[in-house]
Amino acid sequence: MSFDCLDATALIDLARRAESKAPVPCACTKTPLDGWQSQPLSLDETQLREIGTLMLKDELEPTFAEYLPGKTNYWSADAPIAPRYFPYNRCAVWECSVCGRLYLRYTEGGGYFVDRRIRAVHGALIEDIPRPES
Repeated sequence: MSFDCLDATALIDLARRAESKAPVPCACTKTPLDGWQSQPLSLDETQLREIGTLMLKDELEPTFAEYLPGKTNYWSADAPIAPRYFPYNRCAVWECSVCGRLYLRYTEGGGYFVDRRIRAVHGALIEDIPRPES
């Protein structure tokens, strides 16, 4: 299935909609996912559904440039979500079918490993930063 690419504005709209719902106790929140994490085994993938992507269709090689202002780092819970920067530019947007929370997911690949990563979407952290020059 192919999804349209979401820009920062569309992602903010989705996040606001998800955050406006009354909080519902859900199994998807067993492990804090405010910053990037390896996808926990406790997360029931069957309750997640893909609703969009941040990957640009016409981009041959997405940038590996990161947007990490101040003292934030890749793992920081308060690191900005900048859709045109790594790793967000490789993410799919997923929604929990039980509680409506939004998550970003991508697969990190190294020389000898593959790690599925996940991060909760918080609208206040989304920044519309222009795509870096390659």
